[in-house]
Amino acid sequence: MIGIILKGHDYKYEVAELLKLFTTQFKFIDGKDVGMIIENRVVYYNDNVFAKSVYCENYQAKFDCLDHRSIKGLSEQEIRKVTKETIKRSMFNVLMKKFNSYVPWGILTGIRPVKIVHNLLDKGLSDEIIRENLKENYFISDEKIDLALDIAKRERVFIYPIDKNKISLYVSIPFCPTRCLYCSFPANPIKQFGHLKREYVYKLIEEVKGLAKLLKETNKEIETLYIGGGTPTTLDEEELDILITALFKELDLTKIKEFTVEAGRPDSITRGKLEVLKRHNVGRISINPQTMNDETLSKIGRDHKVSEIVDCFNMARELGFDNINMDIILGLMDENLDMVRNTLEEIKKLSPESLTVHTLAIKRASSLKENIDKYHLTQYEEMIKMIDLSMQYAHDMGLNPYYMYRQKHMLGNLENIGYAKEGYECIYNIQIMEEKQSNYALGAGAISKFVYVDEDRIERVDNVKNVEQYIDRVDEMINRKVEEVHKNVN
Repeated sequence: MIGIILKGHDYKYEVAELLKLFTTQFKFIDGKDVGMIIENRVVYYNDNVFAKSVYCENYQAKFDCLDHRSIKGLSEQEIRKVTKETIKRSMFNVLMKKFNSYVPWGILTGIRPVKIVHNLLDKGLSDEIIRENLKENYFISDEKIDLALDIAKRERVFIYPIDKNKISLYVSIPFCPTRCLYCSFPANPIKQFGHLKREYVYKLIEEVKGLAKLLKETNKEIETLYIGGGTPTTLDEEELDILITALFKELDLTKIKEFTVEAGRPDSITRGKLEVLKRHNVGRISINPQTMNDETLSKIGRDHKVSEIVDCFNMARELGFDNINMDIILGLMDENLDMVRNTLEEIKKLSPESLTVHTLAIKRASSLKENIDKYHLTQYEEMIKMIDLSMQYAHDMGLNPYYMYRQKHMLGNLENIGYAKEGYECIYNIQIMEEKQSNYALGAGAISKFVYVDEDRIERVDNVKNVEQYIDRVDEMINRKVEEVHKNVN
């Protein structure tokens, strides 16, 4: 156990998140104690912030690092940001000497690296200067800098010029055939909640009507439409038809560039449902295996076989779907590198237009988190090999990385990457990740993000997660969004 002493500041949260990249065996203490200690002290002097970290064992100093940055002319908010980064750089150097770990994203914890690259590109900086900035200020490795730069350049075609009148629209269907072990999303199992589906759809349409009025009043244009969940294809054919018909009736969708529906799990897909989606001109669907190993599907709570995934994919192709995404998760319980290779081989045979590679995240609301001691999770070194393997397969399939994000509680503090064939990049995914466009979200558990680009500010407006409460309080969900919009209208 390492004792952590902070002097001159109380940024415990930021320090703890950095420490977790190296060890979970630490505690914050007030004074010196026998054993292992890291002391971090912050001093402001002469328009500079100084952060010094010292690692001691039995009162003997072993490693230390002093870092400093100018704060001249900065606002109070900017000074806090620079101070946190200076503290983290100082501690990072000491932690690296102590643990000698592979930490490719440097001091970044839960931050979207591509957003930083966009901000630097917005300033007109060259690739060389951006590389120096990422290495010097954040200690990011060369291969991750290359990845972030590559993705940022692909994204900019879709993001810029920023149009404040355009929005993306998300519609939540919070039902699933069963709840996956790792899932923290709204995913009410059909056996218990299926009787609420039809009523939910009609209440959702009420929220659609409320949004339609708001969009008309504020002259907003929907650029992309995404129906997710849960698993949207838990709705039956008639329910899907009722919902999508209402979306097109109530909203102006004449200018949308992209319409995605997560077909998700094969145990919820039928030919009839796919025909409904095709009839409504859904251009992009996701058929998400997560793994192509039957034993793992059973362990994560999926009641279907790999063969059913393949059958559903081929059926979608027969019906004319020519933009299919597949999701996989690396680091699933008891999976090794050979099993991941098998998954990638099977997906390569299908040749989807895009592939989203997730690194397992241990979410607080998941069954996996509650029963973590029962499962063998992938070790860090193995996870790195899995990510490298997925990158190679994506390259071999002609897929380019086009968006990326990182989450807290991800194994190895690594990343999720979306790959796509040229011309098949998902605009919705790019906009939701880089947060340059407002995202209006409807349905139980949906979270709207109102982006105020000029102020570099984002406001989140949540819908209730509970399906029964959503049904009873749909008018309140509409009003929450109306209030957020109106309080910011001059």
